[in-house]
Order: sequence, then structure tokens, then C-alpha cells
Amino acid sequence: MNKKSSFYLLAISFVSTIGGFLFGYDTAIISGCNSFLESQYNLSASMLGWVVSSALLGTILGCLISGKVTDKYGRKKTLLLAATCLTISAFGSMLPPQFLGNLDSTFWITSSLDSSFLTLIVVRIIGGIGVGITSVVAPIYISELTMPEKRGKMVSLYQLSITLGILLAFLVDWIVLNQAGDKAGIISGAEVGLWDWLFVEELWRGMFGTEIPIAILFLVLLMFVPESPRWQVVNGKEEEAFVTMTRLGNADMAKTQMAEMKEATVQETQGYKELFKPYLRRPLLIGILLPMFAHLSGIAAIMYFAPNILNESIKSVESSFLGAVLVGLVNSIFTFIAIMNIERYGRRKLLLIGVVGAAISLMGVGVLFAIGSNLVIIPLLIYVACFAFSYGPIVWVIISEIFPTKIRGLAVSIGSLSLMVTGFFITLTNPVFIETIKPSGTFFLYGALTIPAIWFIWKYVPETKGKTLEEIELSWKRINDKQQKGINETD
Repeated sequence: MNKKSSFYLLAISFVSTIGGFLFGYDTAIISGCNSFLESQYNLSASMLGWVVSSALLGTILGCLISGKVTDKYGRKKTLLLAATCLTISAFGSMLPPQFLGNLDSTFWITSSLDSSFLTLIVVRIIGGIGVGITSVVAPIYISELTMPEKRGKMVSLYQLSITLGILLAFLVDWIVLNQAGDKAGIISGAEVGLWDWLFVEELWRGMFGTEIPIAILFLVLLMFVPESPRWQVVNGKEEEAFVTMTRLGNADMAKTQMAEMKEATVQETQGYKELFKPYLRRPLLIGILLPMFAHLSGIAAIMYFAPNILNESIKSVESSFLGAVLVGLVNSIFTFIAIMNIERYGRRKLLLIGVVGAAISLMGVGVLFAIGSNLVIIPLLIYVACFAFSYGPIVWVIISEIFPTKIRGLAVSIGSLSLMVTGFFITLTNPVFIETIKPSGTFFLYGALTIPAIWFIWKYVPETKGKTLEEIELSWKRINDKQQKGINETD
């Protein structure tokens, strides 16, 4: 692959991962809004969990529809749908109806508290739908455009974009809080300017609003990327696929790849029924359980509630916001380390090391909370680092690699659905767990739920480093043939 082709692939991957950036940004930006939303909407612990997890409910819906949509209409059109949802959500999250302040001189429509809260929930669900679609389609799209020797790195860019979105959002939250000063979140009832309304009195609006330019950029740039050539081959658009493959490498490479795609496609004759064939039982198990285990470790709750969790230990709002920035920084650094080493050490080794480290560090967080230490942030950062170079990028890489092209959208949507459903319940229950079994019990629980994942990865997850997507598909068939042969010989 020449430099021009590499730049073209990198540019396409960058555009497709802006959705991941928005996922991460929205995840972390609401962590700064939580205490102000809790105060202004008079939220209980369970209702706070609901408003935060509502976006994840949307991701579940997005995952449910994305598989069929992306396999039928293509990767590009599906990403455009996701970008539209994210743009609507960015505007809507900033502008639910007003119900506080000087209602005789408003900047926006007014309503009751309940109507405003319902509007916020609805637009966050719409944004979640966009995130859910992107979580399925972006890794597929990148994996279908990339050569085997670089596929792990390129798909990992999606996770890196999530971590960079988280980091920037934590930083923006901290900056907004500091510029608001002592007046942050205090509704005076007096007539104020638009800036003070958005970034001082109801500063959660301004925090949400900072997503708007990113969402618009995603929507616009998607119009200039090509369709996935593998999807085009499956759907009889071979000429368009050849043009894209040539731009990604050269004519000879394009011919070789096209031949492999056609051979694999010939064997995929039953559409969605293929997913439930015996040879795909193991990848289907991996595609469901690996994402589930990732979120059972509590990462979603930590990212959505980072300042709240840290404040339980250090008892300082400003310091907890700064600690959240540090969480985002560590998350980004170690995701980058994973990207640089995933093709060198492979998926499986990094996954095993990271998950073992995550289990130990989560137990450490529980111990320090139990003894009342203010050093909780140390094992918490170790956990974030372990997650970032293992679960974080590698789950996306593996589930985008292990299924046949014709059903990859459906299969990855099932894996992403598993991840989002688990994340939804972890996020929904975190405030209640913190209140009932305390932070120590909550983190002991997350640590215990991580232990079974170590056995599962060791026993079931194969190494896919350096293999083409077609080679991975054929390997499942060989494994199944050997198993069937062994059963027949035993009989």
C-alpha cells in the first residue's frame, strides 16, 4: 500500500470514527451535568440513573435496527442516519424547554418541569440510537476497507476516538465549571444574557451544546466517503467495489481481494440463517459474551459518573472534575498503546493481561473505599488503563473480524447490543448501588463480575492477528468440520 492509499484509508477511517468520538463525548459530558441536572430537576438516585442511562437505552434500539439496515442499504447510508440522529440530539439536549429562571424574559420555549425532563430523555434516546448504529457500523466499515496486517490498528481507531471524546468532554466540563465560578448552577431569577444562561445558571445546557459542531462535522464529512467494497461485492456492485479497492491499494491487490470476496460470498447463500449454522456457534458466543463481560466490569458507570464517584473519596467538586480529566487522559494514552501493539502482540494476549489487571484493580478500589482512603483514584486509574489496552479496542476489533461479510452487520449488531444492554443496566443501577451497598460494595461487585471473563477468553477467544476476513471465516468451517468428523468417528 503506497502513501497516497494509506492516507486515503486513514481519512476514511477518521470520518467514520467521529461517531465514536461523539459516543465518548456524550458519555463523559453528562458526567459534568449530573449534579446540576440532579439539583434543577429534583432527581432521586434512581431518576439520575435513568436520565444518564437513557442514551444507552437508545443505543440498544440503534443496535437492534442497525444490522438489518446496514446489510440492506449499505454502510455509508447507515452512518448518515446515525449522524442525523446525533445532530438532532446535540441540539435537543441543549434546548429542552425552560422551567426555571426569569420566565418573563426567556431565550427558549417554556413548559413544566415534567415536560422539560421528558424532552431531555427523548432527545438523549435519539442520540443513543445514533451511537448504537455507529457502534455497529463503524468497526465493520473500517474492517472491510483494511488489509489484514493493519486491520487491528485501524479498527482500534474507533475505540481511540471514543477515548479522545471522553477526554475532551471531561476537559470541557472542568473548563465550563471553572469559568462559571461560584455562580455555577445557581438560578437567580433575574434577567441574564444568553451566555450566562447556557454556561453559568444552567451550565449543563452549554455542556451539552458543545457537541453540536462535532455532530454537524460528522454529518457533512460522511457525504464524501465511499461505500464498503465488500458490501458492494455482496450486492452485485463489483465495478464500484473495484474502483474503491484500487484507490485503497493498487489494481493487482484489488483483483486478489475481489477474488477472495467472491469465493467467500458464493458460500454465503442463506442470509441471516447463516448466523445460526453450527460453524458459527463459537463466534456467535464470543460476539455476545465478550462485549457483555467488558461492560460488567463497570466501565460505563465509571465514565458516566466519574466526578460523582471520585467525590465520594476526595470530597471536593473541583478536584473530582480534575480527577475525571485524569481518567480521560489515562484512557486515551493506554488505548493508543494498544493500537501500537495490537498487531505485534495480538488480540488475545493483550486481552488476557488487561482483564486480569482490571479484576485486581477493581478489588483495590473496593478496599480503599472500605477503609475510607482518599487514594481511590490510584487503583481506579490502573483499572482504566487495563481496560483501555484490552477490552476497550479489542472487543470492537474481534467482533468486526469473526463473522462472514453477508451477515456481518447483523452479527456485529448482536454483539454491540449485548454491550449496550449490559452498559445500560450497569449505568442505571450505579447510583442506587452507591447509595445502598456503598462505593466499596459496588466495586467489589464489578471486580467479581470480571473474573469469569478471564476463563472465557482463555478457553474460547482465538488469535485473529494477520488473517484476512475470508481466512477467519473459513477457519470456523474447518474447526466445525473437524468436530463433526470426531463426533462421527466416535459414533
